[in-house]
Amino acid sequence: MTPTFSRRTLLSLGGIAAAGLTLSGCVGGAATTAGADGHASTAPATTLHLVGYAVPKEANNAIQAKFAATDAGRGVVWQESYGASGDQSRAVVNGLAADYVNFSLEGDVTRLVDAGLVDPSWKNGPTKGIVSDSVVVLVVPKGNPKNIHDWSDLIRPGIRIVTPNPASSGSARWNIIAAYQQVVSQGGTDAQAEDYLTSFFRNVVALPGSGRDATNAFLQGTADVLISYENEAILARQSGEDFDYIVPASTVLIENPGAVTKNADPKAKAYLDFVLAPRARSSSPRRASDPSYPG
Repeated sequence: MTPTFSRRTLLSLGGIAAAGLTLSGCVGGAATTAGADGHASTAPATTLHLVGYAVPKEANNAIQAKFAATDAGRGVVWQESYGASGDQSRAVVNGLAADYVNFSLEGDVTRLVDAGLVDPSWKNGPTKGIVSDSVVVLVVPKGNPKNIHDWSDLIRPGIRIVTPNPASSGSARWNIIAAYQQVVSQGGTDAQAEDYLTSFFRNVVALPGSGRDATNAFLQGTADVLISYENEAILARQSGEDFDYIVPASTVLIENPGAVTKNADPKAKAYLDFVLAPRARSSSPRRASDPSYPG
């Protein structure tokens, strides 16, 4: 079974590791939407501002389309901002409009709680504020020409790695956690895990700003392996990209939070409730290990 570890422990490790490294939306106006009876109706538009990390844009857009077909979603149009999770969180603190936030790390929502923008009770529900999950995977070119199968292969001489920049990207921190923890899970010491990370980063040839930017860099042929979310890999393949990916023997469970801001329009809370409902969650990219994933 693939090992997973507690969110609190892993995020603490991610913060420590990252600290040690130097390395659109729609517009307002009247919206014509379909009501519950299927007939078109004109209603005053409600603009909701979504601020999120880059990876789940397509999944969010698919859920928004389903939400628009409900009574609660009638008349909603979206202003969206996507980028690296940490950068997006800081932008909201600095004044970027947000009704609903969808970040990679819990700490990026906590920053908004500390700034008085999100209620401290945001994670009191049954999902503890988590709206999606995935695992860290190794993405390789079709046919896996460098014969990469596990973490040990990544530190071989000449292997070129792309992973996002931990200074800005939540995806990068999950990747560091996974790389660190796979040593510890096999009985290694913290010192050995740090040595592994040193060797790992010697082979990193690019540190793009976000998980999406890292995927794009890899698809341009700049590296032999991309460290990524599995749901990012699934989405890229569904969009027509041709590559392979490996779920390593040791990986981590990625859990991504969503929350509404204190001054959000009430429809933002309705949207969050919809995201958490089974019919909306089924629109999200699934892990390949999920029996409901179509393959």
